[in-house]
Formats: sequence, C-alpha cells, structure tokens
Amino acid sequence: MNGPACRTAAALLAFALGLSRLAAQAQQPPQLRPWGHRAVVEAAGSLAPRGAEAERVEMGTPARAPGRPQLVSLAQIWSKGAHNAFTDLARFRERWYCAFREGSDRFSADGVIRLISSPDGESWAAASVVSAPGADLRDPKLGVTPDQRLMLTAAARYLGPAETHFQTLTWFSLDGRDWAEPFKIGDPDVWLWRIRWHRGNAYGVGYSTTAERFIRLYVGPEGLRFRSVSDRMYAEATPTEATLLFNNDDSSLCLLRRDGGPGTTLFGRSRPPYRSWEWHDLGARLSGPNMIRLPDGRIVAAGLLEEARQRTVLCWLDERQATLREFLTLPSGGDASYPGLAWHQGLLWVSYHSSHEGRAAVYLARVRLPAED
Repeated sequence: MNGPACRTAAALLAFALGLSRLAAQAQQPPQLRPWGHRAVVEAAGSLAPRGAEAERVEMGTPARAPGRPQLVSLAQIWSKGAHNAFTDLARFRERWYCAFREGSDRFSADGVIRLISSPDGESWAAASVVSAPGADLRDPKLGVTPDQRLMLTAAARYLGPAETHFQTLTWFSLDGRDWAEPFKIGDPDVWLWRIRWHRGNAYGVGYSTTAERFIRLYVGPEGLRFRSVSDRMYAEATPTEATLLFNNDDSSLCLLRRDGGPGTTLFGRSRPPYRSWEWHDLGARLSGPNMIRLPDGRIVAAGLLEEARQRTVLCWLDERQATLREFLTLPSGGDASYPGLAWHQGLLWVSYHSSHEGRAAVYLARVRLPAED
C-alpha cells in the first residue's frame, strides 16, 4: 500500500491511538492508591446527583473535616445532542461560555462545535454552532485574546482521500455568537490541542497525527501566524494532548499525555526560548489534561484518571517535586473527561463531560478549595 491510501491508513491509525479508553467502570469507595512511588488519597468520593432527571444539584456543605475541598454545586448544563463531549470553559465580557463537540457519537464524522452561554453559571442557553464543510470538528478550546476577542480553536478531521487529514482551525468573535471565518494555524496533520496566551503571544503544543509521532511547540503573536519554536519537544511513546502554563519568570510548564509505552503522563519544564525541555514521569495516566494556577500560586491539574475505575479528577500539581496528588473525584464515569477550568469569585469552576447518567452530557461543577492543602 502506498501513496494516498498509505497516508490515509496512517492518519486513521494515529487518530485511533489518540482516543481515550471508553470502558465504564463500577463506582468504588475512596481508598489509598499508589501512583508510582507516591501514595495518593482521594479526599472526596464520587458524589452522584440525586436522580438522573435533575439538571442542577446543590451539594451544600459536605460533612467532612475542615480544610478539605468542597463540591459546592453540580449542574448538568447540556444534554440535547446525541453525544455532547470535549468541553472548555471561559469567562468573557462578564458572561460564561462553554464550548463542546456535538455529534452522533464520539467517533462520528459529523461533529460540530456548540457554544452555550450564561450570565451567572446558573441558567444556560445556546449561543452559536460552528461547523466546517466536510469536516468533523473536535476538541474545542476557548481563550480570550489580549485585545479582548473570544478565541475558539478546534481540529478539523477530514475523511476520504484528502492530502490533509487533520488541520487546526481558529475563529474569533466579539460577542460569542457571531464568528469570523476560520484561519488555519500550525502545520497540516499537526493538532494544536490548546492555546495559551503569555505576554501578548499565543503558544500551543501540536501533536503529529501521522505515523511519525512527536509534539511541536508553536508561537503566534496574533493568534494567527504560528511558527515552530521547538520542532521536537518530545518524540517517544506516542505523545498526544498537551497543555501549557506560564510562570511570572517566563518559564513554562507542560502536561503531556502519552498513548504508547508506559502511557503515563509527563510533566515538562522549560525556559525561554523553550527549545529544550526537561521531562518527569508523574506515574499516572491523565487524559484530556488541563491545569490552572490559583491566585495563591498553587496549581490544580484535571483530567480523566485512567485506572480500574475511570473518573474525572482534580489534583494538586507540585511543580518543584514534579508530583501529582488527587484531591477530588467529580461525579463521572464511562465516556468522560476533557475539563475546562476557570477561577472566579473564590471558586474553581470546572466544565467536563460524562456518561455516568446515560448519554454523554456536559456538566459544570463549582469547587471551594482550602487555603492550605
């Protein structure tokens, strides 16, 4: 097999390798779990909504020791699509926006990006739908540009004999409803998974979707014209989804999912110009990774923890020790993960999808964190 047929087979194989494991697992009580050489304690077990029909559930003040994280509220904010998944969350012009993929199922070729909006995080309504002719749009991500536009990115997956099977696209909006025509960013068949803005520049890690597996760091001063900064950040054990965080001293942190080798998540550090990276194995399989720095400097990481019981979790990430410690399990199971994170009014806001109540639906959790862990 050669030519277009070979390229098609390689792209489809790469896509299949990058998809999350879907097996739904039975709920288990909190317990001590070892991650590599570290002991990890779930500070709170899974808190299921009271009835599948309830769209919003107030959790109140959990009966737990002082200083523990509290799941303040949980809401199912969208379930109208056949399959609703791969979320992200942003606050823009005093409103909340949640973006996610709608499709016939997780693997279907008809994915579009649905955006819903809320003034207060309580009541949500449809804001817009973004599509691309002939493409399945996947894994939307939201951000706010330095000049106060809402930025949406997603990967377009093209089927058939096309030369390019994946292309990252970006759209911009002034109101979250009307979107300009998309721009292609990055290289063909290199999926820029999440964009972070730092000192006026947009940075993103793209992963190859061809048979040659690697991740590449890009920078785009306007969020449009992206160029490669580090052509091979990491090229072993099938690297895929990666998210960045920047420190005040301009150093950068990276969470990297791997689908090959041991499959455990890597934590990376680099300093400008970000061409050389130091990697540490976190000893846990965290897919759909995301992270946020709190006002007090601590870092929360989130994603789907792939163990015997798959679940969406929040973890403390210690950047100095390069360790990950789970502190809260969100109500989740089966087809789940892909959290969006935001900090607002002293609470951590988390969007994510899960199928623990039936079809994959979009949830919003608000979490109160202790002053000290």
